[in-house]
Amino acid sequence: MEQPDATGRSEFDYELKSTSLEVSENKSIQVSFHKRYREKVLNAYLLYVVERSKALQHENKAVRLRALGNFTREYNAGPWGSSYQPTQLHHPSTFDTLAMGPKLKEELINDLDRFVKRKEFYGRVGKAWKRGYLLYGPPGTGKSSLIAAMANYLKFDVYDLELMQIRSNSELRRLLVSTANRSILVIEDIDCSIELSDRKLGGGSNNDSQLTLSGMLNFIDGLWSSCRDERIIVFTTNYKEKLDPALLRPGRMDMHIHMSYCTPSGFKILASNYLGIKTHHLFDKIEEFLKQLEVIPAEIAEQLVKSEEADKALAGLAAFLKN
Repeated sequence: MEQPDATGRSEFDYELKSTSLEVSENKSIQVSFHKRYREKVLNAYLLYVVERSKALQHENKAVRLRALGNFTREYNAGPWGSSYQPTQLHHPSTFDTLAMGPKLKEELINDLDRFVKRKEFYGRVGKAWKRGYLLYGPPGTGKSSLIAAMANYLKFDVYDLELMQIRSNSELRRLLVSTANRSILVIEDIDCSIELSDRKLGGGSNNDSQLTLSGMLNFIDGLWSSCRDERIIVFTTNYKEKLDPALLRPGRMDMHIHMSYCTPSGFKILASNYLGIKTHHLFDKIEEFLKQLEVIPAEIAEQLVKSEEADKALAGLAAFLKN
């Protein structure tokens, strides 16, 4: 390894500066090096270029949304007939704009970061490289917005699985293998999408002719769950207590996230999003109401969107909460 000079550059760095660089008509770049750097270029530099290229492509990736279900068969040219033509996910939600408690938000971001960095760990311990999240709470608390924020943060495509359209365990498996790595599989309102409230539905068997609870469990955490890498499965429900305990355990729903009523900190984020303000003389009054009332973020947002003038919007919100 060459020693750096006073400028901090090594001989190899200077050689890179003096390499010939040619751009062909099709915009590809050709770089040539002195032959004495052959081993270093092949064993280190080119590997770095490839990895950096993949990282840049992922950072600039447009997140896509796909629907999965029997109703999409006619649109798919593939052999399984399982997924609708993708559409770009334009949802603007990010963790910065999400009306969510700062502590819970930080825990979730750290959990996502840890998950995507642990490929070797999952392989070493013999676990499928996947992570399950359960989002539960009243309607209008931002479950869909959180899913969009996760997708935008990770640059993962989203697959929306319509359980009501799935007729059998074998069809569920076909849908599973049709999805890609580095994706988020979403099963919304799992408590009312299909009768999975107890094990009697499956009868303790994995019957391929119908969709059963045992088939669902195998899909989430059985052998078929390992057919894709770096996958996140997100379940949503308004009624966590209706779900079978077998679905709730770690390995299936690893992290349970309670999407609660609007808090003072969540209100401030909404006020910043909708009105572009960080403080106002009505904030204290509104926050006192929120400490006493159960109000969903969607109701707060509806009041704030009624006027672009902060005074009017916040006065209307205060009157709404008082009533």
